[in-house]
Amino acid sequence: MAIPDLIPIAYEPHGRTEAIGHYTGGQFLASVTYAFPEGFRLDEGWEERKRLYSVLHLFDADGNYRDSQIWCAGSWAEQQLDPDGADSVLARARAHLAGMLRSLPRRTYTDIAIRPFQLRMDGVFFGLVAKDDEDGGWAELYPDHLGFGEPWDGRYDT
Repeated sequence: MAIPDLIPIAYEPHGRTEAIGHYTGGQFLASVTYAFPEGFRLDEGWEERKRLYSVLHLFDADGNYRDSQIWCAGSWAEQQLDPDGADSVLARARAHLAGMLRSLPRRTYTDIAIRPFQLRMDGVFFGLVAKDDEDGGWAELYPDHLGFGEPWDGRYDT
């Protein structure tokens, strides 16, 4: 089966796709995700290089990429200093994402269908990339590492 032009992504409450849907301006895909910069090698000091981002990608009603708001809340090392605190890196990232989502007029959480896109920020690759090989096609969301494929019902694999 060929990769569709529009990649469906299913809304999953309390799952990794809990912050997707539609708003007055089109569609949105949001998450809080850890990421390393491209080319990073796991060695000493990795805790400072692993960073937590609040991410909001915006698309028009036809699934075309429009813009992204990406904010770094801090590093894994910082998170470990206060893992459960109200001002932890994770708490800050979640609060920032909630604010970005509140800014979307008339948002509803539901399934979306978007076209592949890509961008880089802070040396980190963000995007939805379609890939094809001898085993068939799939799409992967970065840096979240969610994979989408046949039967193209919007469900993901990790």
